[in-house]
Amino acid sequence: MTLKMNYLKKINILFLFIFSIQNLLIAQKIKITDLKCEYLTIPIGIDNTIPRFSWKINSKLEDINQKCYRIVVGTDSLAVSKGKGNSWCSLQMHSNKNLITYKGNPLQPFTKYFWKIIVWTDKMQKTISSVSSFEMGMLSPSDWKGAWISDGEDKDLKFAPYFRKVFNVTKSIKSARAYITAAGLSETYINGEKIGNHELEPMFTRYDRRNLYVTYDITNQINNGANAIGVILGNGWYNFQSQAVWDYDHAPWRNRPAFCMEIHITYTDGSKENIYTDRDWKTSSGPIVYNSIYTGEHYDSRLEQVGWNTISFNDKNWKNASYRKAPGQYISAQSLEPIRYVELIKPIACKKINDSDYIYDIGRNISGVTSLKISGDSGTVVKVIHAERLDKNGNLDLSNIDYFLAKNTKIIDPFATDIYVLNGKKEQTFRPHFNYKGFQYVEVKSNNPISITKDNLSAYFMHSDVSPIGKIHTSNNIINKIYAATNASYLSNLFGYPTDCPQREKNGWTGDAHIAIETGLYNFDAITIYEKWLQDMRDEQQPNGTLPSIVPTDGWGYEWGNGPDWTSAIAIIPWNIYLFYGDDKILRDNYDNIKRYVDRVTTTAPDGLTSWGLGDWIPVKSKTPVEFTSSIYYYVDVDILTKMSKLFGYQKDYNNYSQLKVKIKKAINYKFLNKVKSTYGEGFQTELAVPLYWGIVPENLKKAVAANLANKIKENKFHLDVGLLGTKAILSALSENGQAETAYKLASQKEYPSWGWWMVNGASTLYENWNIDQQRDLSLNHIMFGEIGAWLYKGLGGIQPDEALPGFKNVLLRPKFVDGLNEFYSEHIGPYGKIISAWKKDGNEIIYNVTIPHNSTAKVYFSMNQKQCVYLNNKKIRTDHSYKIKSGYYNFYIK
Repeated sequence: MTLKMNYLKKINILFLFIFSIQNLLIAQKIKITDLKCEYLTIPIGIDNTIPRFSWKINSKLEDINQKCYRIVVGTDSLAVSKGKGNSWCSLQMHSNKNLITYKGNPLQPFTKYFWKIIVWTDKMQKTISSVSSFEMGMLSPSDWKGAWISDGEDKDLKFAPYFRKVFNVTKSIKSARAYITAAGLSETYINGEKIGNHELEPMFTRYDRRNLYVTYDITNQINNGANAIGVILGNGWYNFQSQAVWDYDHAPWRNRPAFCMEIHITYTDGSKENIYTDRDWKTSSGPIVYNSIYTGEHYDSRLEQVGWNTISFNDKNWKNASYRKAPGQYISAQSLEPIRYVELIKPIACKKINDSDYIYDIGRNISGVTSLKISGDSGTVVKVIHAERLDKNGNLDLSNIDYFLAKNTKIIDPFATDIYVLNGKKEQTFRPHFNYKGFQYVEVKSNNPISITKDNLSAYFMHSDVSPIGKIHTSNNIINKIYAATNASYLSNLFGYPTDCPQREKNGWTGDAHIAIETGLYNFDAITIYEKWLQDMRDEQQPNGTLPSIVPTDGWGYEWGNGPDWTSAIAIIPWNIYLFYGDDKILRDNYDNIKRYVDRVTTTAPDGLTSWGLGDWIPVKSKTPVEFTSSIYYYVDVDILTKMSKLFGYQKDYNNYSQLKVKIKKAINYKFLNKVKSTYGEGFQTELAVPLYWGIVPENLKKAVAANLANKIKENKFHLDVGLLGTKAILSALSENGQAETAYKLASQKEYPSWGWWMVNGASTLYENWNIDQQRDLSLNHIMFGEIGAWLYKGLGGIQPDEALPGFKNVLLRPKFVDGLNEFYSEHIGPYGKIISAWKKDGNEIIYNVTIPHNSTAKVYFSMNQKQCVYLNNKKIRTDHSYKIKSGYYNFYIK
């Protein structure tokens, strides 16, 4: 008996050993990746004292699901690597969430923290991430010791101010950080080299309420011994010297640019030293003789002070800086992806007009700047003019974008133009510091003969450097071009806030932003930009709840363009970010603001209807009543607020807004719905599409209203007859209500008016107007008609977030296998990983491939006729039009 027990014991030990080895091998095949804090990789200088942490599970094994996690946070990297943290060591938390909020000891300013994640999967394999880090910056106003300084000159002075300071380092440096905030724009140099690869910083805000500070790691740029700091300030939107229709030149905050800066040095012996801005800093003018974020930059290289930002420079002729009052009440960390020169573009053609005039074509429309290499006699004036199009004679044509600029200033402030004055010494390279434009064509024009070629000019595509997380490819080249153009326009209009166009306005129009929110979220990891912009919106909201039509604003837009159809951005954008990221922080941050905004609209709509708004902006021909569309967007806002109040358990609000939602819906349908004909209003495309898309149509009438919409489109030979609001709704209204074939024909249309019509006529971006011959309202790089970029994911790939399990914890897949399209591929990288929905037709068979990331699930909805069957792994499956799947790769066959 004893021998048998010993034998069994040995067998059990051997089994446990084998099991342990097997688990170890499995665990080694599982990795924890994409560690982020505040949606940034290894951020420094953040100021959220309860930051968020996220990660992904990566493995070639099938169906790996997180069951537990543990997080370790501390100031000692070695201790954290060993699983010990002096800031926060959570228990083994039974949760499949991969987004958590800090719950440890209070975080301290200017402190670097290390963290890692331990994950146990459903088979209890233990996987440990690498160690990452984040660093806190200024956490309160009292942390700032530096003074705000300026050159003390008048705000109308054109010259950009330059500043410098020399300091000594006598010890070995462990780390060094520069914290800088500015009213306007700034560039900082250490010992003659610019720090960082960011542009146009800090980002635009409502300056008299909030300024942003940027943190740079300058450890490797400080030398032992003497060091020189140099700072150039640009006007940006703070000291707007151009004259245009939005009154920025009369902004309440407008003043001479100023800044506040601190350098914190930690030595290897543990001691610390700080350098602050004060009156000891020296200031002077320089070669930037004019700069405007709106029009261009003028640079006279004869005025260069060589070595101005180095220790060897003699600054005896520079004066001391002046103290200035802080421009705003708040200084917040700029915790978002920076603007960068993301892509270098070489011209595809250079046409010589004469010895002093050349025209370049860079091949596509972008937002950004040009860099020009040129030599010539001293005093030679070179103008670099940027435009989106040429006239019939091949000359630059700015008439579609320059009409908002006050004409009486064009002599000194020409639109989209950089002006350089040569010093005659050698070949020089010019690139503006504090400006960007929207353009495809560039004219280089000089007052003296010059000799340049195609190689002398380069273009840089600039925008907020958000990571791409989406892909679309189809067998229809027009659709591919539309998709690429949509993304190009989206990026061209992302500069720390979403803009309407990069050339004519550069304004943060709320309507354009919420129309394009899904397009942005499917394609780019842009949450940090929107979180910043929603803070801007909260800063702009008036006590009674009113919001302006553009954000940020100097005060313009509170009385025009700011009805529910535009300013619904305050509700629609946070809600979509919640759906895509599964993070309710943005909802909590904006709940009270959404509530105040909805209550403000309610005062204009005692019967449930409101006429406050712009309506279906820039339609083709049919004009839908403003009361109709604005009332629907009012309903959308109340619907979102109802969902939020339920999510957070605010029962009183839930009851109140649930009743209001019913009231608005009844009022809209009572006035505009013809139940007998299943139509709204005059039956225009917008009038049928918008209520379908936003859930106004009674359930029993949806198919009939969708059929009427499809018939209306067929009557119009599958051409669009919608404006901005109709464009947002029309494709999904069709594809989600049994009319996917009509939606695809509309989306792939190549005749006027359509997206494809732009592509046929050479567009590389989306336009502002369906009519390409329009004299006004014809920016050639606008995002407002960009919903089609999202529809490709939703309407053809069928990838949609699940409101019940947001952040693609559960993926909803509703692919549409439309006629006329043989192949379709869509990919989106969500919070849990890569989602793929791709299909291909092979005769009468459809091959549908799906990939669902680890730690998530999906539900597939099949749209088929009654004769078709679905097979998985060569086995017929019972779908009842839907099928639940776990993470993994799937090959469906539909025959």
